[in-house]
Amino acid sequence: MLFDDAESAKRMATVEGIARNLIRTGADRRAVVVAVGGGVVGDVAGFAAATYLRGVRLIHVATTVVAQVDSAIGGKTGVDLPEGKNLVGAFYPPKAVIADPDLLATLPHREYRSGLYEVVKYGVIADPKLFEFLERRMQGVLRRDAAALDWIIPRCIAIKARVVSEDERESGLRQILNFGHTMGHALEAATGYRRFLHGEAIGWGMIYAACLSLAAGRLSEGDAARIIRLIASVGPLPKLGNVRLAELRKIMAGDKKARGGRVLWVLARGIGKTEWGREVPWPVAAKAFANLSEIAAAGGLASASRFGKR
Repeated sequence: MLFDDAESAKRMATVEGIARNLIRTGADRRAVVVAVGGGVVGDVAGFAAATYLRGVRLIHVATTVVAQVDSAIGGKTGVDLPEGKNLVGAFYPPKAVIADPDLLATLPHREYRSGLYEVVKYGVIADPKLFEFLERRMQGVLRRDAAALDWIIPRCIAIKARVVSEDERESGLRQILNFGHTMGHALEAATGYRRFLHGEAIGWGMIYAACLSLAAGRLSEGDAARIIRLIASVGPLPKLGNVRLAELRKIMAGDKKARGGRVLWVLARGIGKTEWGREVPWPVAAKAFANLSEIAAAGGLASASRFGKR
């Protein structure tokens, strides 16, 4: 069963189409759904598997960086609504995940780079050694060096598996995996899922999270600069354009992690240290967005390496 792997395909209509195809093929409760693809394919096919006949077995064959290090691990499935990203879904662990780094050779370069922002995330939230490795070896990683990928991918999987095993349903620790995602998801929604690849939106979201952590007094200027420089080293991001903070605030208030319309943030406390569920006064959040806009207006990530040195 083939369907578009664009974010625009993450809709209930796609799940219904898969379910109806399963019925037509005579799939019963012994069926196995094998999701071959990236994050969108895994999220949609996984949700179909979770709900078809109240649940059939699921296997992920992850073919992108995002899927191999993040989305295929941990049992989250779901689709988007016009009001926001991943608002309908289920926690549904797969029976197996296959992540073959050789498959990454088939990716267009932009898609490959997009996935690396999620790798950077793991360094920021939980693994200083991974962060330092990326600082030293990013050029090799961008060239898809096999040895570098063989070191990075299992390390990211181990972090995700550890976090999920401690908090399967995102009631606490698992929220650290959303570093950069609150703003990133809002950027995707505000631009109709057409301007950014998912990882690119998360890249901007992590820059914002670093600015916010600094503005809230949680992160040192030096560590904020390191985070932003590492994101910059992955390569250029699409321009933010004329996205307005008021529009983003409305979207973020409807995020699945919000509580009663209050936006709760994942903040960095240092390289490898994070805190979650933090409410930040809106004037502070607006100040951080001004810093983000300044970085974008000054030439995007080319100027980000100077952030924090003024």
